[in-house]
Formats: sequence, C-alpha cells, structure tokens
Amino acid sequence: MKKLVFATNNQHKTDEIRLALLGQYDVLNLQDIGCTEDIPETADTFEGNASLKSMYVAKNFNLDCFADDSGLEVEALNNEPGVYSARYSGSRDSMENIRLVLNKLKGQANRKARFKTVISLMLNGQNHFFEGIIEGTIRETLSGSKGFGYDPIFQPNGYDITFAEMDMAEKNKISHRAIALQKMIDFLKG
Repeated sequence: MKKLVFATNNQHKTDEIRLALLGQYDVLNLQDIGCTEDIPETADTFEGNASLKSMYVAKNFNLDCFADDSGLEVEALNNEPGVYSARYSGSRDSMENIRLVLNKLKGQANRKARFKTVISLMLNGQNHFFEGIIEGTIRETLSGSKGFGYDPIFQPNGYDITFAEMDMAEKNKISHRAIALQKMIDFLKG
C-alpha cells in the first residue's frame, strides 16, 4: 500500500482521512514521521496555509505529503471566520469560537454558510490543489456531540441534522474534506 504523509497533528482529521482512504493508502501523520515542529500557518488563504505545511514536510522529510486547510465561511459575516476558523475567538477553544459566531449572528436572518477545504499535495516535487465545499446554514443552538470544531452548529443543505449529529462514516461521504480528498484520490489514480 502506498504511503502518504498527512501534515497534521489533529487526530480527528487523521481518523477521518484514514477512514476515507481505508484499503487504498497508508496515511501517516506528523507524529508518525517524528515531526514535532509547529508548522506555521501564516498565509491569508486556505491554499497558502495548506502549501506551507505540505512543502515543509516534503522539503524536510523528503516524503510525498498532503496538507489541508479548512474553515467555516459565514455569508453574513463577510465569510468570517475563514482561514481564522481554528482561532477565531483568539484561542483554539472550539466552544469559544462557536459562541463568537453565534453572538455575531444574533438577530441575523441570513444564516448561509459553507465549509471549505483546500488540499495541497506535494507529489514528486509538484504542488497540486484540490478544493471541497459544502453549503449549509448555521443553527441558532448547538446540536450533537460527534465531530469537532463548528460541527454542532453547521447543518448541511439537504439534511435536518448537524455534522455533529452524523456518524463519521456518513459525514465522510459529504464533507468538504471528503470532496477535496476524493478529487485528490481521483488525481492519484488517474
């Protein structure tokens, strides 16, 4: 089985990707390859942050690698939190980030939002990009205990439950990350 490094320390993301690639690729994360550096995400785009991570691993560990950057874009908040989704409230506390989004949306009729992922794949010294987007709305209250990040307030279009109410296998079929990942898999197979 081919090995690919996923440039993340996030076990939730790693588990999602491993499940999505089960039987096709052996996915290693930063911990698996002994990378203890905190790779900076200083770009102001999803593409830029994903590239910083994938290029760092490719250059310093000489391994094919992919990295993603994902975020929630809320239409009424001028697509905030965007690339700052993980630290929107000034901390990496998911509940604080959720509270800030809900507070900013109080009284707002427009609840349209989308999750966006961009994957940067460094393969044989070439950088390839894959994007995934899922449209939805922001609920007024939290619902569900699965998932992570903004999942308890994001309801994808066509569903009456949040990401946090879905099991991982169901979410993996429709999520922004799954869409971008499928594009990457199709590219790797092609």
